Amino acid sequence: MIVVGIDPGIARVGYGVLDKTGRYPTPLTYGCIETKSSLAQSKRLREVYERISQVLDEYNPECVAIEQLFFSRNTTSGMQVSEARGVLLLAVEQRDIPIAEYTPNQIKQAVTGSGRADKHQVQEMMRRLLRLQEIPRPDDAADGLAVALCHINMMR
Repeated sequence: MIVVGIDPGIARVGYGVLDKTGRYPTPLTYGCIETKSSLAQSKRLREVYERISQVLDEYNPECVAIEQLFFSRNTTSGMQVSEARGVLLLAVEQRDIPIAEYTPNQIKQAVTGSGRADKHQVQEMMRRLLRLQEIPRPDDAADGLAVALCHINMMR
């Protein structure tokens, strides 16, 4: 089973692709879709849509897991991230791929054992649990992997 995990954003979208056919999940790829702040919002959204579409078409996942949004202060950036999340969901839905959504605390709990884990703890657990030589960089890529691993753990 192939699962894509997505950490939505507008400046950076983290993603991770895990294969769970064996006993342990195996990372197939992970990375970050970055958009330039100098571009118009519509161009940034198009870039996010096109780049995640490439990942979905290349790996043909059975499921996509995406982090739910949480923002409390900056509503402007929250709206931009919401728009990016919308185009991400559209790309997945157009391919009829099932979608699972998890809160940041659910993801941290599933991969570290604590819903209050910090970014470094999540990154280190991704390195250990996925048997990687180094911590996945940038942070958003590690978060994408964590979302995918959360879904795999929740399916058990």
